[in-house]
Amino acid sequence: MSTDGAGAKALWEVLFAVESAAPVDAVEAVTRQLMTTLGATSASFLVADLSGRAFVRLAQIPMGTPDGTRQQDDEFATVVPFDGGPQELAVRTQRIQICPERGGYVAIAPVTERGEAIGLLEVTLPTQPDATALDAISRGAHVLAFVVIAARRHTDLFEWGQRTTPFSLAAEIQRRLLPSAFTCEASAFTLSAWLEPAASIGGDTFDYSLARDVLHMSMTDAMGHGVNSALLATLGVGSLRNSRRQGMSLTDQARAANQALSTNAPGGFGFLTGLVARLDLRTAVLTIVNAGHVPPLLVRDGTVEALTLPVDRPFGMIPGESYRSTELTLRPRDRLVLLTDGMLERRTAALDLSTRLPELTDLHPREVTRALADAALAVAGPVLADDASLLVLDWHGGHATPRQTENGADTDRASATTE
Repeated sequence: MSTDGAGAKALWEVLFAVESAAPVDAVEAVTRQLMTTLGATSASFLVADLSGRAFVRLAQIPMGTPDGTRQQDDEFATVVPFDGGPQELAVRTQRIQICPERGGYVAIAPVTERGEAIGLLEVTLPTQPDATALDAISRGAHVLAFVVIAARRHTDLFEWGQRTTPFSLAAEIQRRLLPSAFTCEASAFTLSAWLEPAASIGGDTFDYSLARDVLHMSMTDAMGHGVNSALLATLGVGSLRNSRRQGMSLTDQARAANQALSTNAPGGFGFLTGLVARLDLRTAVLTIVNAGHVPPLLVRDGTVEALTLPVDRPFGMIPGESYRSTELTLRPRDRLVLLTDGMLERRTAALDLSTRLPELTDLHPREVTRALADAALAVAGPVLADDASLLVLDWHGGHATPRQTENGADTDRASATTE
């Protein structure tokens, strides 16, 4: 919204309408205000599907009954698969796409917050939108991102819409362990993570938290499959978050996680491998603890190398185990990749990451994780034998420099085109 009086009033009117509405109607409160402002004939929100390969159009009244439409009570969800068209292009490039349609125009705007692609806003107009209208749509989409983030705390509507396939109990537990946003952009870095689940959940997790001058990251892989694996992962992630929030050092966090699994593992024994990392955003110094996990990959100057780290035992393997940390300094344009063995073992071993990663240099980490997950499915799918997880961090440097954004995303970092 603009900073003048009219813009501030419009923003307050939207927020008042959102707060007055039920959480399931929060999106409509925004789109209704936008339609009035622009003289639009329709406006709708498409949430990003949990598969990362489609959008889901949410509506209370379905637009016909197209294939892929689900209903729960009075809510309808229609899947719109990625097909390389304007919807997918809007997310990849983080720019509004304009499409002539039935005597009018449809503006498709990315709904994004700090690089996290939440979904799309589609606005149908009787005439081609000018610069003022496009600015209003773009800003409206950005407001919508925060509205969805707030509203989903109180309703299952958006989560239900995103789930095109039912979850098992193990998958439900695993889902709760992951951060609410898989992508984070900051002035000094861009981060995105992804988990491609196995048919029977394999216990993978990833996590991150951004402090004022520090980025915390972790990736874990619990032994086994199913609910027991998810419970082990819960112990590990819960311990790491608890000790991190207490301000413990990395090695103390590792010792606490080891103790948590040694003491509380279901059936008396269980372990998980893990990487726990801390990146100082002022100095670019990365500190890592490796608890029996696959080493991270560093992409630097077009070359991929596995980082040489001391490898200690997995969490929960040996009570009282001690852990070592290693430091390295990142350089601008470095890409760090944390991953689990599901990206490397069994049939996924056919995926040559040393060749594939340099080919993806110009893509946003959000697109890199999807491209690699698609590649893993291509060589080992359609259903994986083990979870395959990735966390991709691009280091830019310049922590003291203000972040450059355009309504929720740094468009200079976005992928220019599809692959």
